[in-house]
Amino acid sequence: MTNILLQCEGIIKNYQDGDNVVNVLSQLNMSLNSHELLAITGRSGSGKSTLLHILGTLDTPSEGRVLFQGKDIHQLNASKQAQFRNSQLGFIYQFHHLLAEFSAIENIMMPLLIAGTAKNKARARALHILTQVGLKDRAHHKPSQLSGGERQRVAIARALVNEPALVLADEPTGNLDSENAQAIFALLRELRDQQGTSFVVVTHDNQLANRLDRVVNLTSGQLKQEEVNF
Repeated sequence: MTNILLQCEGIIKNYQDGDNVVNVLSQLNMSLNSHELLAITGRSGSGKSTLLHILGTLDTPSEGRVLFQGKDIHQLNASKQAQFRNSQLGFIYQFHHLLAEFSAIENIMMPLLIAGTAKNKARARALHILTQVGLKDRAHHKPSQLSGGERQRVAIARALVNEPALVLADEPTGNLDSENAQAIFALLRELRDQQGTSFVVVTHDNQLANRLDRVVNLTSGQLKQEEVNF
């Protein structure tokens, strides 16, 4: 039996542009299974990042529902949404957004410390996830001392340190060369297998998207029929 983690029902997103209403998402429906790697492709300006922000409660739909484990996350108040993001979600962006003054392990510890985890436990967990992404020996290096691929692996480790059910990734390889991009996608698959985390990955790179479990294409505010990758 399929275990649906996330479901979008009739998502509409409109923006006001002066006197005009711009429709970005139009009656969009999608579902995501537990432990699934889903790629969302589409042209620039097609609404991919907007959809990701709605899934992460960083933006609200004009109409429709987003159900996470059966609960409408946009009916939660601001405090509950913040708690939801910190406990259930991880975020990865094209640019790593690491804090320059902190080491790799300190950056990874941040979500745990914000959640109230004891410092020694947070450090142990951060070191464990750093080891999983192959950077144990770089734990005390600051971002400026790391390569682009290493910085993005630290960002992925930070997104996964809370053991979220879902990670939302917006062009996670867009700032990397082909070799590092391939390595990052391989790492996402490996971490999914190890931790059972689901991923929604927005990407322009169709070749890399096709390495994930499933690909959907966002066109004219709607998702094209889903394709299963074998």
